[in-house]
Order: sequence, then C-alpha cells, then structure tokens
Amino acid sequence: MTDPRSTPSTLSSPVSRLSRRAALGLMLGGGASAAIAQGAPAVMRSPLPLPRPDGLHKLRYTSGAELVERARLTGAVTYAVADDTGKILEARGVDVALPPASVAKAVTSIYALEHLGGDFVFTTKVRATGPVVDGKVQGDLILVGSGDPTLDSDALGALAGQLVALGITGITGAFYVDGTALPQIEIIDDQQTEFASYNPSISGLNLNYNRVYFEWKKEGDTFALKMDARARKFAPDVRIASMSVVDRGLPVFDHEAGNAQDVWSVSRSALGKGGARWLPVRLPRLYAGEVFVAVAKAQGVELPQALHIAKRAPDTAEHRIVAQYDSQDLTKIVKHMLKYSTNLTAEILGLTASGARGLDPQDLYSSAQAMSGWAKERFGSDSLSFVDHSGLGGASSTTTTDMVRLLSADGVEALLGPLLKTIVPRDDDYNAVKNPTFDIQAKTGTLDFVSTLAGYVTASDGSKMAFAAFAADLPRRAVAKANGEEVPRGAKTFNTRAKRLHHALIRRWAGVYGS
Repeated sequence: MTDPRSTPSTLSSPVSRLSRRAALGLMLGGGASAAIAQGAPAVMRSPLPLPRPDGLHKLRYTSGAELVERARLTGAVTYAVADDTGKILEARGVDVALPPASVAKAVTSIYALEHLGGDFVFTTKVRATGPVVDGKVQGDLILVGSGDPTLDSDALGALAGQLVALGITGITGAFYVDGTALPQIEIIDDQQTEFASYNPSISGLNLNYNRVYFEWKKEGDTFALKMDARARKFAPDVRIASMSVVDRGLPVFDHEAGNAQDVWSVSRSALGKGGARWLPVRLPRLYAGEVFVAVAKAQGVELPQALHIAKRAPDTAEHRIVAQYDSQDLTKIVKHMLKYSTNLTAEILGLTASGARGLDPQDLYSSAQAMSGWAKERFGSDSLSFVDHSGLGGASSTTTTDMVRLLSADGVEALLGPLLKTIVPRDDDYNAVKNPTFDIQAKTGTLDFVSTLAGYVTASDGSKMAFAAFAADLPRRAVAKANGEEVPRGAKTFNTRAKRLHHALIRRWAGVYGS
C-alpha cells in the first residue's frame, strides 16, 4: 500500500491515476453539458482539432501502486525518486527500512573515496632484513600486505620477478608473511553457506579474492582432483587447501580447519563427470605466502617452504624494500567493484577508510557502524545502519528515501555516477528495451528474498533523477536461512518479479517526470 502520509500533490502524479476516459470527461465534459442544457445541438465531433492538453501523454503511465500490485510480491516494497534538487517526487514506504543488499557498496564507495581519495593505491612489498651477498639475502624475507583486494598470483609473480632482476636467488633466513595491515576476519557473514566463494576470509594480505580454484574430472570409479591459485599467467597448485570425495548427501561441501590447512570434502553424488568452482580461503596469509614461494621458484628464486606469520614487519632501514607492487588507483578499483559486486573489495575498502579516519576496527561490524555514523552526519540519513560494507549481511538496513537523500547530496552524483554500472532498461517481459529514451546508472543488490536497485536515471530531456527501489520478504528469508538452504525455494521467482517491478517503476519515472 502507498504510504498514508504521501500526498498526491507531492508524491505521485495526479493525472496518472485517472483513466483515459475519466480524464477526457473532466477536460471536455463541462463545455458539452452546458451546451446541451441550453438546448443547443450536441457537438459529437469538433470541426477543428483541439490543442493537446499539457500532461495528457502521461496518462499512459500506470501508477506506482498499480505496478506494485501487478508484481504480486510477498513482503514489503519501498521506493523513492527525487529530482536533481533532491526533492522527492514519489515515494512508498518512506519509514520502512529494508536490507540494501549490494546497494550498500555504493555507500561504501563514497565512504572510501572521500576518506582515501581517488588516487589512493594499495602497496604490497617484499622486505629484506639483510644485504644481498652472492645472490642470497643475508637474513629474512618478508612479504608485507596493505590489504590490496585485487592482488592475484600474477602480481606475486611480478614481485618475484623484481627479486630476480636484483640478482636474488635465495635467502639465508626465514620467509615471513605479514598481513597485519587489516584485522584477520574469518568470514564476512556467518549466515551464508560456508563454501560460498563470495564469503571469504579477510586479512591485510589477500590473494585471488581469497579464493582457491577446485577442479575435478571423473576417471573410472575415482576422480582426479586439483586445487590451484590460478590467474592469467601463473596457476600454481596449492597445498594450503585439500579436498576429499566422500559418500554422503548434504552438505555438498564441508570444511574443517586443519593444521595450517583448509580441509574440504565434497559429496560424490554432486560431482557428476567433471567441473570446477571457486571455494573460499580461510587462511589467506598462508595462502598468499605459499603461492609467492611457488611463483618465485618458477623464476629461479628458492625460498623456504616453511612459512612464518609475522606480527608486524618493522619499518626500519635494516628492513629495506627489495620489491614493491602497486594496485590500480582507488577510482578504478571502485568501478570494478561496483560492476562485479565483489564483497571482499567492499569490506577492505570500508576497513581501510575507517583506518584512515584514525579508527582501529577489529571486525566488520564496528567499521560498518562507523560508516553508518559518518553517513548520518554527512547526509542526514538517520535510517542507515550497516553490519558490513558489502551488504552481504541481511541485518543491514535503510529506507529508500534516505538512500535517495544520500544519492542526491551535493557532489555525490559527480563522484559516484561515472563509476556506477550502466543498466540496460528492461520491458515487462524483462527483455532489453529497444532504443530506450532514458539511461540508467545504478547498483543492483540481491540476497535470498531481497532485491534492490539504486542510482540515477537520465530522461530524454536530459533531466536526472536519483532513485532507490527495494523489495524484501524478510519472514521467508528468515525461514530459508534457518533451514540452511543454499538456493531456497521461491527465492528465484521473488527476485525475478522484483527486478521486473524495479524496471517498470523506472520507465514510469522517466516518462512522467522526465519529459
């Protein structure tokens, strides 16, 4: 239902709620009735075409309330759209706070860009504790992370290549990995399935989005199994993660934390003849260290297989930098994150931004709450409450009106708009609209029984509107999570209907308010 406090003059188009017949009657019926009352012959057809009344073309747009009813969604539906001054044009459920899902990444993007700057880069370093004599470092070697969420096996290969260029072939001491730049966090959201690759661990040293590639192929009555850290150039096998095939039904995958190893098992019945998938890494520092040893060895640098976790590598002259790898700048990282919705990236950006503010968060919740407080102060958005920076946690919530208030704030569209993904407009059958008269730049969000979309729509006349549309059935989501279902029954149908509704609303707003 439309929010009872919404008034027709401010929150919806009064013309759009009239049927074509009723509207024509209001516009033309008054004059004809007067003529008939005076005994004049009724004019059935005007001898000259009448001017097209302003706003008549908008009669073809179904009201927001009718679109919601047609969608047949269970749960709650909220939306808001504002013009370029921030004035709310239309809204529903103005006080109903729902999970933003990955739309939260748009807030995290602003948080990171404002506190770190668009030219910020993450730097991964290799430090040596002694000089190089006859090709060997006289002491220890330390791989030091800064939290780079985009670091991959090829980047580690490039670091090892720098050692080769210096003539380093080995070390006399130990090899350490230092991931203390960020806190060690075992999992982003403990309500998600344990083997979801989008729900990995976090540390100051991350590799391949903290995922390991599992590949299997049936060979007779057994399976050939492979676990590797693949990138485009390097794909070393890893021992940090192991897999065994077991005879069971559910769960498909099971994980146990072994002695410095991720021990996985998989149900034989789920494997078929072959396949592959990414699995999360729960020991990210050891994973990065093992891969560095492998890519270094491939280029002629021998490092000890035994890895040591450094408490923190001191920044002293004795610990000199012998190799360094810089990420792309933050603007590019944010654009990639918004396009592919990478949860690890969002969490690291949020944690790093909180650190830049002088905070020392030791978990995602405290950092996300710091971001919530910043958003309330910065945008006056009282409903914004986050439990993480990615939106993966279903306990985060906000209203669509507060989301639109944030998107409409001074400077936000200029900062965020160019980095948002261009969304293809869809029709009622969810087919791409041919030759659309409007453009959409937005962030999507999807959880089980939660579908969200927020961003900007540019109409044919060039006017730009900020919008947010959320749909969520929280009771059904709670039941699905309690049952531990990876793909709950009905979730796909819910999300499909919600996406169609979001696009129908955008088509309405572009037509009614944009031309």
